[in-house]
Amino acid sequence: MIALDGHKTPATPRLHRRLACWVYEGVLLFGVIAPAGLVYALVTQQRHALIGMRGLQLWLFLIIGLYFVWFWSRRGQTLAMRTWHIHVAANDGLPLTAPRAVLRYLLSWMWFLPALATVHLAGLKGAVPIAFVVLAGVLGYAGLTRLHPSRQFWHDVLAGTRLVDKRP
Repeated sequence: MIALDGHKTPATPRLHRRLACWVYEGVLLFGVIAPAGLVYALVTQQRHALIGMRGLQLWLFLIIGLYFVWFWSRRGQTLAMRTWHIHVAANDGLPLTAPRAVLRYLLSWMWFLPALATVHLAGLKGAVPIAFVVLAGVLGYAGLTRLHPSRQFWHDVLAGTRLVDKRP
């Protein structure tokens, strides 16, 4: 793709590759949240999952944020992104600064928040209905890339970042 200034703009990875990377990222995050959850439980002496649940959620939100901000602002790639040869950069092609990486992390919750709000407002209970609504929300959000000329995710558009294909 050629930009208005005449320079070649790096290609956006295809949606199926970005979604595969997203799923792999979720698998890798288990290796991040399991020890973080253990640390929280030991420090707070949490004996039951529902006691101190909000504190644990906040703790994991911060830990996951640190994971993403660290990798995005240092290398431009998480471990999953490296595997799938996907790189995140600012729109000007420069590496992400820590504040921009934080903004991207916060905005990336657009993947889940509308679906989670729907679950809450509808009063849904049970794993199957909740999983269905969240999956529909995630797929709907991914489909919104069709509305952007370079097929970027909307949290990237709002954060001033872009995903680029870094295949050799």
